[in-house]
Amino acid sequence: MPSSLGPLIMGAVAYDAKVVTVWDGFQRYFRKHGLEFDYVLYTNYESQVAAHLSGHVQIAWNSPLAWLQAERVGTSLGRHAEALCMRDTDRDLTSIILVRADSGINEIGDLRRRRVAVGANDSPQATLIPLNYLADRGLTPRRDFEVVLFDRFVGKHGDHIGGERDAVRALVRGEADAACILDANHLAFTREGTIPTIPPGAARILAQTPPYDHCNFTVFDDAPKAQVARFRELLLSMSYGDASVRPLLDLEGLKRWTPGRVEGYAQLAAAIDRFSTIDAFVQDSLARCR
Repeated sequence: MPSSLGPLIMGAVAYDAKVVTVWDGFQRYFRKHGLEFDYVLYTNYESQVAAHLSGHVQIAWNSPLAWLQAERVGTSLGRHAEALCMRDTDRDLTSIILVRADSGINEIGDLRRRRVAVGANDSPQATLIPLNYLADRGLTPRRDFEVVLFDRFVGKHGDHIGGERDAVRALVRGEADAACILDANHLAFTREGTIPTIPPGAARILAQTPPYDHCNFTVFDDAPKAQVARFRELLLSMSYGDASVRPLLDLEGLKRWTPGRVEGYAQLAAAIDRFSTIDAFVQDSLARCR
């Protein structure tokens, strides 16, 4: 039976046209199983987090950076944020730092006074986490090496991989000495030919970060508990063997949904603290909410 509370409304960012197909399909699935569900698309995560804080949506499909934005503002307002669920493919990701195979760069210290290409300024995987990794190992960005920023689609937190692809192209062309990308994109860029497999332009991995986690469904403690519990139950019960949902799972890049966890955001939290990445957003959000 439809809920008298109205539909459970989720926010998501439209980083690609396929998201409409994905969430339309999920809407049909949830309604088929008795959960009234709708969604709202945003052009950027900052607008989505603001809408979530204001109560316009009850659940948000958040990037890891948006999770930290929501969690930190919520905590300051006395609201508890929970990472409800995530994809199996959101767990234990890594970023890598590529160099040209013929570069003579063999250790991290060799990047001193070099050019390091990164993705969008707000990309956890292609900018924030790898730059923090280098800083932890004694190389301060913009002081000890030049950061070559490919600031594509700011506000989408690196979900659109155009910035990563441009960083790799700069490396291949010799316009950068290293490039930071998500490890999972290394194979994809090689398959599509962005990364040559033979010289000139062939690349090798110089360094790899420790594992971290990516997106999650975020809820605050004032969300309608019964609807949220049913939403979580339905997500976790989805089976890749079900032909009706398999195409949606493929589009969203997972085999199964898993319970959310927050331990995997420690590296990103350290990065945004070091670089003051979200300080202005947090302060502005608090000013609006109080």
